Amino acid sequence: MAQDTAEAAASAEWMVNNLWIMIAGMLVFIMHLGFAALESGMTQSKNTVNILFKNSMIICIGILTYALCGFNLMYPGDFNGLVSFGAVTNFITVSPQDAEALLTPAYNEGYTWYTDFFFQAMFAATAATIVSGGVAGRIKLSSFLVFVVGFLMISYPITGSWHWGGGFLNELGFYDFAGSTLVHSVGGWGALVMAILLGPRLGKYPASGGVQSIPGSNMSLATIGVFLLWFGWFGFNGGSVLTADPATVSLVLVTTSMAAAAGGITGGLLSWYRDEKPDLTMALNGILAGLVGITAGADLMAVWEAVVIGAVAGGLVYASIVVIDEIIKIDDPVGAVSVHLTCGIWGTLAVGLFGDMAGLAQVGYQLVGIAAVGGATVAFCWTVGRLIDETMGLRVDHHEEAEGLDVGEHAMHAYHDLVQTHTPSNSN
Repeated sequence: MAQDTAEAAASAEWMVNNLWIMIAGMLVFIMHLGFAALESGMTQSKNTVNILFKNSMIICIGILTYALCGFNLMYPGDFNGLVSFGAVTNFITVSPQDAEALLTPAYNEGYTWYTDFFFQAMFAATAATIVSGGVAGRIKLSSFLVFVVGFLMISYPITGSWHWGGGFLNELGFYDFAGSTLVHSVGGWGALVMAILLGPRLGKYPASGGVQSIPGSNMSLATIGVFLLWFGWFGFNGGSVLTADPATVSLVLVTTSMAAAAGGITGGLLSWYRDEKPDLTMALNGILAGLVGITAGADLMAVWEAVVIGAVAGGLVYASIVVIDEIIKIDDPVGAVSVHLTCGIWGTLAVGLFGDMAGLAQVGYQLVGIAAVGGATVAFCWTVGRLIDETMGLRVDHHEEAEGLDVGEHAMHAYHDLVQTHTPSNSN
């Protein structure tokens, strides 16, 4: 009787764990709507259809390529070096003879093989949405989609396998709980490289000097996008516990919330102080900065440490946007590089400065991980980006860019003015 009770309890626990990871994966999925809304709202309305199409294709491409090879590249059964191509088999299908090993607690105490794939596939596509924001308004649709296929099939899963797949960074002692480096910095490096290769949007940096602001078209949509992302981040970080353990999941949700709040306040107040008027976009980017910053160590931090990490991230994102836009003069329409790369690096380093793993040695491990993943991602993106530019071309022509990618790439508009026809009344 006691054995039966214990087995029933273990089975129930496993089902709860598995259910939580599936729900967390759904929350991460909704982040793609958040990215689409944010990018659309922060850019010109004449490119809205193009941005929505790109973001729709990213999740479709991401799921299929991750099933084709990304998942097994990132999580090989046997890691034998920098990459294990031998793990790429069978399109993630579980055969009847493998069901016992892959769809029961024999596979993992928290989830099945399919749950594992589902959750991780949502992460993979996120990295490419970050790139989309950095190249908005001037990249050819076909060229961008070709880049996304290579980025998600090869670059993202290989660097991810170095830590999450049991590779050399994991053995070294590098730590990245939910992806400040492995997801966000990877996307940020991709956005930086592709933005440099493309050059700025027309009129962004006039020949006469200075910087021309190109305002977003819909701040309501951008704000909705940020709050969808914040909501989805509860699955992004909370699901990364990989069980439904009440103590750890609740801590992660609290540290995630506190860092986001601190980042938003810092970004908003800094803009108010420097520009004399509070800037909504800086507050929104501050929220995202705090979320990216806490992601590497959300399970390790005390609440006050999460507040400090988020506040520093909010300050860094403000400074980074100013430096990149006004001094270095790299055109990043939504601040993707500052939010995801700058704050991804900060969040990864924060693991060595705060929390349960803090120490000088850990800072060194974190720096090695940042350099290795960053170097590999930059090399891949630069090589593939140049190859695409030489063969297909990266950028639309100036006429199409001026008219808008919605017309040039899609022959349609996102918004149509309602024309009201007035019929004069007959007077007696």
